[in-house]
Amino acid sequence: MPLTQREQKVLDELSAWENNLYDYEPNDLELAYDRYLERSFSLLPEEVQERFFTLFDSWLFHLHSLIQGSQLQMDAKERILSAGRVFQPDLETIQDLRELPIEQLEFIARQQIARHRLYSFVQGGMSGSGGNLVLGADIPAMAVINLRIVQLVAMTYGFEVNTPYEMMVALKVFHTATMPSRMQSAGWEELKNDLEQAEDYYFYEGNDDLTDVTWLEQPIKQIFKGMAILMFRKKHVQGMPVISMAIGAGANYQLTRRVTDFAHKFYQMRYFKEKGAL
Repeated sequence: MPLTQREQKVLDELSAWENNLYDYEPNDLELAYDRYLERSFSLLPEEVQERFFTLFDSWLFHLHSLIQGSQLQMDAKERILSAGRVFQPDLETIQDLRELPIEQLEFIARQQIARHRLYSFVQGGMSGSGGNLVLGADIPAMAVINLRIVQLVAMTYGFEVNTPYEMMVALKVFHTATMPSRMQSAGWEELKNDLEQAEDYYFYEGNDDLTDVTWLEQPIKQIFKGMAILMFRKKHVQGMPVISMAIGAGANYQLTRRVTDFAHKFYQMRYFKEKGAL
């Protein structure tokens, strides 16, 4: 079946985005930072490193499962289906959403994306204005917001995230989206290879390791953000810690923007693969 004009335009945009991903060239500072981080972490015994990343992977997996099974997510799933029924009244399952045209799926996905970017912005502002408890909850809250939107984008494009395969793919999308730009092309390629090698899309048979030393840059950025918030929290403008609120809100918004852009492109790519256009 030939692509519509809109589908062809989205596919061209996806190809241009993918080319930019592959063409990214790290600068000398980024390369030096990578070497420093890897060298610093290598000072730890291998057993400690392995245990650290295993615990991190386990935490992400269980958090993903909790979000996926929560009533909040079930309600969001129903809202997505309800939005789809506006365009096609006989929709029954998430998989049926794949029958909708790309422009309608984009509309539904962008509603979810805009909402979660706002959540991140507000969460960042709260972390910049509240006490230590609110600031300490910032990293878990951001993990929840961003894992949740990856799941919702997946469902919007017709991919239910309640199977082992789709759960692992969603986690890998989140992981790759939060990696430094210079490393995302390798993660994107791994995701594409997983799709090529999958047989039944139920059991995941690829590499199920998520975090490693290359991913630590994002948590480190979050720590530096927290330090900056603490530094400027007492600098008030008309009784409000405006600078620290701006730091928190801006950093969180940019992170969710990065995650949502990547997740949206990935599930658009899967949509086109399902249609046989890739």
